[in-house]
Amino acid sequence: MSSTYEQIQQTVNHIRTQTDFEPEVGIVLGSGLGPLGDEIEVVASFPYSSLPNFPLSTAPGHEGKLILGRLEGKNVLAFKGRVHCYEGYTPAQAAFPQRVGFFLGAKTFFITSAAGGLNPAWNAGELMLHSDYINYAPLSPLTGPNDERLGPRFPVTFDAYDPELRSLAQKVARAQDFQLREGVYAWWPGPQFASRAELRLLRTLGADAIGMSTVPEVIALRHLGARVLGLSTITDMAVPERDHHATEQEVLATAARTGALFRRFVRGILAAL
Repeated sequence: MSSTYEQIQQTVNHIRTQTDFEPEVGIVLGSGLGPLGDEIEVVASFPYSSLPNFPLSTAPGHEGKLILGRLEGKNVLAFKGRVHCYEGYTPAQAAFPQRVGFFLGAKTFFITSAAGGLNPAWNAGELMLHSDYINYAPLSPLTGPNDERLGPRFPVTFDAYDPELRSLAQKVARAQDFQLREGVYAWWPGPQFASRAELRLLRTLGADAIGMSTVPEVIALRHLGARVLGLSTITDMAVPERDHHATEQEVLATAARTGALFRRFVRGILAAL
């Protein structure tokens, strides 16, 4: 059986038979941010189903397309839709697309997502900058024998989210004149939403938001040595004291409603790099 590294190279080589375009920045387009893919000056695009070894996206709102092109003067690689562990994938499979993006040339990544707000001072529809994460699952894409071609056995994740990129994001938010929340993202593997007791526990642990993605991708990218910026739309308030928890449809509706602000923000950060 091929190693993960060999599978990555097979995918990269397949893409290289069709384009020599080399991206600088990888962008994972989470819920509500998919339309940003339509704003890219496309050089090449690939349905996930056409790429060898690539996991297929089945979650609502995740199209499943890899796009290479230009945006805000930068060479970008965009993942229009992601895969999640709750779809039946391992953490390593969930992070496989981002590893491919790294070996295609991207060394900086914007990881975006929808998240539920745990901080009662926040509101649905706001944007959050990730300052840190809690791997509550706890699962890792690095489990198993380590391949030094992907990174060291014990990578440090103290600064999982790049301090300079975070500072730049805050500067762009001020220039665009909106309030950017900043906090800790807790990975909840799902697919069920968390119970009241679980939400209280995560809040006690210091989490400001909860979501079902991003952390395996961040771990794998930091293992490779990539710079990572984490951004989320707070699509609902997951506050255990409230009587109502948002449904899947309500989450997607909020993501769509705030999509224009989110896209403008991401483009602003990209332009300022």
